Amino acid sequence: MSGVSSLWAHSPAPESSRWHSLADHLRSTAELARRFTGPFGGGDVSYWLGALHDVGKAACAWQDKLAAVASTGRPVGIDHKSLGTRIAYERGLAAFAGAIFGHHGGLIDAPQLRASFRSRLADAPDNVTSAERALPGLLPDLPERLDHLVPADWRADPLVGEMALRLCYSALVDADSLDTSAHFQGLASPRVRPDADFGHLYKVFEQRRRDELAGRGGTPIGSLREQVYADCLAAADRDRGVFRLGAPTGAGKTLASGGFALRHAEKHGLRRVIVAVPFLTITEQNAAVYRRLLDEDGAEPVVLEHHSQADFDDPEAGRWARLAAENWDAPFVVTTFVRLFESLYARKPSAMRRVHRLANSVIVLDEVQALPHAMLAPILDGLRLLVRHFGATVLLSSATQPSFWALNEFKEVPCTDLIHDTPKLVSDLRRVRYEWQLDPKPTLAGVADQAASEPAALVVVNTTADAKAVFDQWRDAEPDGVAWHLSTRMCPDHRQRVLEKVRARLNRGERVLLVATQLIEAGVDVDFPVVFRAMAPADSLLQAAGRANREGRMADGGRVIVFAPEDGGQPPSYKTLVGCTGRQFGPDKVDPDDLAALGRYYRNVYDVLNLADGQHVGQRTQQARRRWEFQTVAEGPMDAGTKQRDRKLAFRMIDDDGISVVTTQGAETPELRRELETLVEELRQAPVPDLVKLRRLQAYTTNLHPSALRQPGVMALLRPILGNEVRRGVLVEWVGEYDATGINLDPNLEQFVI
Repeated sequence: MSGVSSLWAHSPAPESSRWHSLADHLRSTAELARRFTGPFGGGDVSYWLGALHDVGKAACAWQDKLAAVASTGRPVGIDHKSLGTRIAYERGLAAFAGAIFGHHGGLIDAPQLRASFRSRLADAPDNVTSAERALPGLLPDLPERLDHLVPADWRADPLVGEMALRLCYSALVDADSLDTSAHFQGLASPRVRPDADFGHLYKVFEQRRRDELAGRGGTPIGSLREQVYADCLAAADRDRGVFRLGAPTGAGKTLASGGFALRHAEKHGLRRVIVAVPFLTITEQNAAVYRRLLDEDGAEPVVLEHHSQADFDDPEAGRWARLAAENWDAPFVVTTFVRLFESLYARKPSAMRRVHRLANSVIVLDEVQALPHAMLAPILDGLRLLVRHFGATVLLSSATQPSFWALNEFKEVPCTDLIHDTPKLVSDLRRVRYEWQLDPKPTLAGVADQAASEPAALVVVNTTADAKAVFDQWRDAEPDGVAWHLSTRMCPDHRQRVLEKVRARLNRGERVLLVATQLIEAGVDVDFPVVFRAMAPADSLLQAAGRANREGRMADGGRVIVFAPEDGGQPPSYKTLVGCTGRQFGPDKVDPDDLAALGRYYRNVYDVLNLADGQHVGQRTQQARRRWEFQTVAEGPMDAGTKQRDRKLAFRMIDDDGISVVTTQGAETPELRRELETLVEELRQAPVPDLVKLRRLQAYTTNLHPSALRQPGVMALLRPILGNEVRRGVLVEWVGEYDATGINLDPNLEQFVI
């Protein structure tokens, strides 16, 4: 084998004769990784991780095998990561070298790193020798020592170092993927979007917001919303840090937080705005609002909506998915809590490519009360570190602000409130009065009848089965167009159409009854005179109340009737939270909009759930993070008995995220349904699924809870689309019944939350 100029990183793309030079690939990956991490002091570390990541490809055996498989598209199958890992490790990058070792397969637990790369290298000593001979030619400027490049605070605190490694790893795998993709697409250089002009984006946002408000006409709430917006803009000039927006429901938090984020990003030269929300319904709604206010005709879209329900991070999804996974290279990203935090604490390259984008960004967490209690320790600690060491600003937005500062992870974190006088704003915005039906307990049928006696009413229940029971009661008795149903059993497009029809009837003053699971509560913009809410955690009661008299037009205020259904179900997690709610709120106590009682409620919840206990799953995750055990965090600790990882102790935002199901039956017209069915068939047959087609199906994809799969006959009604078996992480098609309540299962068999 001759000199460095004939060493290759990749074979030519189809229809091309251009090989990818190894020296060029190492330099380009290194430069890109430096660009991604430079703003928070990681540039030099990331540069050498990039420069060393593929030096093992210089081995004669690797080059010979690449030549042999070039025309087949098959992988080379010879280790190329261990040599670069060893060089980085021995020259002082220590456990940061794990980024190189994991750049294809994922980060492993750092205590196993040295033994892992050594055993790989011992398997093929000749490969090491031949690759090392090429090293001076490939990287003539490689220093003897690299330890001085690691920032001091990364070394001083294991949690800071662990987060730094996550961000550097993310930058490495993104840079590697972009440079590889550029080669295979025949581009002269990797495609990376230039930094956004947030001054311009803020002006566009502000002008369009004014135009929209001018067209709406005034409401009693309008001037208060303007005050909230003005307070948020005034605070945007403050230094980076943690901010809190605790305005009541209906106070215009979506626009106010967006305005704050854009203005703050402009002021501090930040790289992007990332808005994360708890549910897909709000992702769709918020993304549509921001798109309307920011995207311009003829220009590249500003807003990226990322919550794809096909799991591109699944190892079975293959190489195409790794190259295509979103890396959040957009100025304004709208995503879900699950996607954000499970990416941050993942270990696989496809999930982590986007993580470096969190540094030097404004991260808006909308409806922050919906963060899972079990994972608050690692979530809050991660946010603390991103703000303190990696240039981020975090905005916590919610009408029901949790007492995070009662937890150790946030105890010392300074915070700025965007609203000058929250208690006064809550009082000024009080638009409802509460009634309680807890003793005696009404039946669901009784509540359905009470609601049906109103001109317009919303009933919010705790399970899909309860929603169906209430809807069935109305369906037979009410004329067409009056009764509606909303739950995640329906696909997003179907839900959107229902909301539009319900809003239209409300605006025209027509009779309308809507039953929904709690997906209606977080940020969904509807305005009913009366809301019935099944007993639930305090924050849910207050969120539901935000759907009553939302515009403040009713002189006597809206009514919120909290009831404990005799025959209703509730998710297992509710029992403790409802107990804590009953201790603070009720007919002989205060209403859920009492801020002091809400603070006591959250502190009580944290105590009862033992969030600070060392054996709690969140604290065990923190302990694994301190030891840099990335696989343990993402997949759980190894169980000594079974020799399997215990996934119950892994970092998971939701206990069981079910299975992604495409429901073409949810299409609005028979023509559209046929078009979607054709799309499904094309995806099923394609050797490499088309990402554009997958995105097209997003609006018709919902999640089935795993317990539904255990029901007789359900598995027979699911057909795989990607892959050839029905399991989590792959996309399947529902071929069973689908009606006004969505996927139609036997309602008596499933008692679970949205």
